[in-house]
Amino acid sequence: MASTKPPQKPADQCPILTIPELEHAKAAALGTLVSLHSRRAYKHAMDQFIAWYCSEPRLGFNRIVVLRYRSFLESLSLAAATINLHLSAIRRLADEAAESSLVSPELAIGIRRVKGASGSEEELATGCHVIKSKIF
Repeated sequence: MASTKPPQKPADQCPILTIPELEHAKAAALGTLVSLHSRRAYKHAMDQFIAWYCSEPRLGFNRIVVLRYRSFLESLSLAAATINLHLSAIRRLADEAAESSLVSPELAIGIRRVKGASGSEEELATGCHVIKSKIF
C-alpha cells in the first residue's frame, strides 16, 4: 500500500502581509502584554520592523526575512539585548499572525526558531563592570 503525502507548498510561496494585516497582528500581540513598559517597547520594535518590511520590495513574511532583519539590526551596531528585544516582538507578531490564520503555524514556528544575537565579550565585560559597580 503506497502512502500518500499531502502536497506541500513550494518554499518560494510565502504570504506577503499587507499593512492592515500586520497592524491587526500587532494589535493582537500588544493586547496580550500586561506591562505598559513591555507594550511600549514591543510596539516600537514592531513599528520599526513593519516600516522595514514594507520598505523592501515584495518580501514574504518568513524565517529568511526575519534573519535579514536581524542582520539589518546588527548592521546598525545595536546592543545584543536590543536586537533580542526586537526579535522577541517579531516572534510574538508571527504567533499572532498564525492565530489569525494570516500565516501557517509552521511558518510561525520557523520564525520563532530564529536565534537571537549573542553579546560580544566587550558588551558582557562592560555589563559585568556596571553590575559590580552597583553592588559595591
